[in-house]
Amino acid sequence: MSRSEISSGAADAAGAHASSGAGRATGSATSLLRLRAPGWDVEVEYQWVGSTEPGAMLMVFLHEGLGSVSMWRDFPQRLCEAAGCRGLVYSRPGYGRSTPRAAEEVWNPDFMHRQALELLPALLQALGVDAQARPPWLFGHSDGGSIALLHAAHAGGRVAGAIVLAPHILVEDLGVASIEKARQAYLETDLRQRLARHHADPDSAFWGWNRIWLDPRFRDWSIEREIEAIACPLLAVQGLDDEYGTLEQIRGIARRVPHAQLLELADCGHSPHRDQPLALIRACVEFLGRHAG
Repeated sequence: MSRSEISSGAADAAGAHASSGAGRATGSATSLLRLRAPGWDVEVEYQWVGSTEPGAMLMVFLHEGLGSVSMWRDFPQRLCEAAGCRGLVYSRPGYGRSTPRAAEEVWNPDFMHRQALELLPALLQALGVDAQARPPWLFGHSDGGSIALLHAAHAGGRVAGAIVLAPHILVEDLGVASIEKARQAYLETDLRQRLARHHADPDSAFWGWNRIWLDPRFRDWSIEREIEAIACPLLAVQGLDDEYGTLEQIRGIARRVPHAQLLELADCGHSPHRDQPLALIRACVEFLGRHAG
């Protein structure tokens, strides 16, 4: 699979998952949790991977704009094994086996804020994660990276640290153009069939993400000011060949969060965990070794 394949606005859009089942996420089987919280009544697909030691630190994986538990493949397991941590991987509502988006539901520009400030805290609480006593780490990709940044900015000491891959802090013309190409691919190729391997309702996943990113209301979306509140350790990673964002995304983070560490990867597109997994794992383990005690 080449980096030139369209990745869904956050990641694989036109073909990054053309293989059938090989390389799927490993660990315990996925489960469904009924989550009832203000504004939410959904089932959420989740999976535990990595260490089973009671004292292991927790890493929460936040997927891309068309992602799911299975679309991470085995990367969460590999990272958790290398870092000696426990991983929580889940599919946001609308994705994977979680409750699909209703056909008529149109997301608003605050959809990532709602995920970061409402759903994620409710999910952690429902799964018995005491973020006050033992703050988790966050690992987010693309839209999931933005959600991780937002949660870290507002949660204070309830987040131990964050690693974000190809996050968005503002909307760029490059990203919008690539998302428009993804829309054409969904309409004109077998992309829908490929996404159906990872989502119970591929239309829910694709159109929820695609329509809001191409909505004129979303062009002014920015979290540049909000992320200035991030105090926890932060590693921001981006490929030099990212087709969904320029390096301004992570360099903008560094200007607003001066203690953030940046990693710019050559020969890497929008998905560092697929294009440069070994380099990424090494960097993450080193970063965690310095900041996770």
